[in-house]
Amino acid sequence: MRKKTQESSALSMKRRSFLGGAGAAAAVGAIGGISTQALAQTSDAKLSGVPARNTLALNKRVDRAIVNLSGAVSEAHGNGDEQDVPDFVASYSKGLPHNALGEVDRSAFAALALACQTNTAEHWSAVPMGGSARLVSPQAGFTYQMEGEDPARMRITAPPKFSSEQRGAEMAEVYWMALLREVPFSDYANNILANEAVSDLRRFELFKNLTVENLFRGLTIGERKGPYLSQFLVKDVPFGSGTIVQRYAAGTPGIDFGTTVEECVRLQNGLAPSRTLSFGNATYLRNGRDLGEYVHKDFSYQAFLNASLIALSYGSAALDAANPYKGFGNRAAFVNFGGPDILSMVAQVSVLALRAAWHQKWAIHRNLRPEVMALRVHQQLANVRRYGIHEKLLASPALEKIQTSTRSALLPLAYAEGSPTHPTYVSGHATISGACVTVMKAFFDESFVIPDAVLPGSDGQQLRGAGFELTLGGELDKLAANISIGRNIAGVHYWSDAIEGMNLGEQVAISFLDDLRGNYTEGFAGFSLTKFNGQKITLTG
Repeated sequence: MRKKTQESSALSMKRRSFLGGAGAAAAVGAIGGISTQALAQTSDAKLSGVPARNTLALNKRVDRAIVNLSGAVSEAHGNGDEQDVPDFVASYSKGLPHNALGEVDRSAFAALALACQTNTAEHWSAVPMGGSARLVSPQAGFTYQMEGEDPARMRITAPPKFSSEQRGAEMAEVYWMALLREVPFSDYANNILANEAVSDLRRFELFKNLTVENLFRGLTIGERKGPYLSQFLVKDVPFGSGTIVQRYAAGTPGIDFGTTVEECVRLQNGLAPSRTLSFGNATYLRNGRDLGEYVHKDFSYQAFLNASLIALSYGSAALDAANPYKGFGNRAAFVNFGGPDILSMVAQVSVLALRAAWHQKWAIHRNLRPEVMALRVHQQLANVRRYGIHEKLLASPALEKIQTSTRSALLPLAYAEGSPTHPTYVSGHATISGACVTVMKAFFDESFVIPDAVLPGSDGQQLRGAGFELTLGGELDKLAANISIGRNIAGVHYWSDAIEGMNLGEQVAISFLDDLRGNYTEGFAGFSLTKFNGQKITLTG
């Protein structure tokens, strides 16, 4: 209690300082007829002639603005490739004009970099394009928002450098993912190619502890237990008076794209692909091609809307112990702490996550996609150019296998158009995943055991008992990893895009929840959840 009082007193002093400062008029102005001068002079208790609730509501909003926007933050830094690697060959440039080797026109890239720096309509309009494709929402990361921390204040580690061993490791993994797209996840342990992938990837420091059991999985404990796919991607979804059976169509097995230099350069220039994707029959997700196509056509928070509906169908037993309505004898959760509250937060935090990811993509990193990294690998192996590709990557047997199949070292892509026209670091899917899952963990009991866990058969036609006791929290972590890494399997992202994207999304969600925790009037003790690193935290009211 004393700690809370001390914190409230400190925040009150910050509030008065903030409102009475030189920039207060511009930042606050007159709110509801209350002058900035009156705000600066007020105590926490009340304003003369203003209802107490208005004062309290105003103070709550100002307090969260102070928390989210005051104080210094460290300067954001990229990995230095844009400055250090000649001709911008290590930087994102898809959609701009390129030469026959897939190297960007220098003046076009300079125009893009300038627009990212100034964010003016004039400079964005001046960025030349190489085809019909358009850059995807490049100004989204500069958006101001009223909930959670400002996107420009969030920090993550810089991506691996172009010539580093880690980038080589991440690219080798993406090559192996392409080779293993048709193999059911449940067959990895006994599959010769999967075991070869593990042996190769263990040469890299990043994957030195890799086993076939955790091949293409992330880092959390929950996602490493039981079947590869989360229960939330295979179980039926209650949908109003109906049910969604989670069977989805994927691309035709064995058909990949972008495996010639001409096609790869065509895609980099922003021209339409020369071939289109054809679909097979709908099945339960069971392999990399299925999962890759799921995260190709899904809408932003689709997987997490479905997961929320499944979790809500388990009733109050699946709700977090801190939910105050679990202790009420005459009141039921609905508007607060019930379905509408949870579903709206999952939706809202997804767009906040995208803005945070887009700030990293456009304002800071502008990192190249795997399809372009593979183009550089191909040109170096063909002795056309020397780009400084790490030797461990060039020695990967995955390259020989791909060359045998396609007669190039280009990355076989699951999507005809390849990657979208925005930079790779970090993954938008991963950031949404981290944010939505974190919100869900705040509302649901992470230790709740999922009833009747199931596993898709190798042909994707039926479900059978999984044979594991799986918890809701573990399956949420697994869901976040599946959605994030599924984009890697499709060939459009790397390991660090997924892992750091999930971590960024977690930051977004925690600041979002922190803004909302003090708004409830039910005697709420605060949100509790387990972070991806295993740390348990409580956001107290």
